[in-house]
Amino acid sequence: MEENREIVKALEQAQQNGKRTALATVVGVTGSAYRREGAKMLIDEDGHTTGLISGGCLEPDVAITAQQVMHTGEPLLKEYDMDEETVWGLGLGCPGIVHLYIEPLSEVKE
Repeated sequence: MEENREIVKALEQAQQNGKRTALATVVGVTGSAYRREGAKMLIDEDGHTTGLISGGCLEPDVAITAQQVMHTGEPLLKEYDMDEETVWGLGLGCPGIVHLYIEPLSEVKE
């Protein structure tokens, strides 16, 4: 619950500063993953993040994808296959599939 409060606080701060934001939410997990459905991460247009949607391995790519979502204003459903041998090779220990819904929380700036 504390993480949600931090996300709301970061969202309010971004809105006060006129920054675009997007929210990434874990909407499905198949197999093993560090976080389950409902985990959230807020991303602002500068790439700052609040909250976690994985053990740290997805966050950088999700932040980049969120920039595209903020630019287009269109939400996106993205799947990450965490099969460490074929994708990461990092020995992450959670070889599941994570489905994320990334949505803009602010209007597209012209």
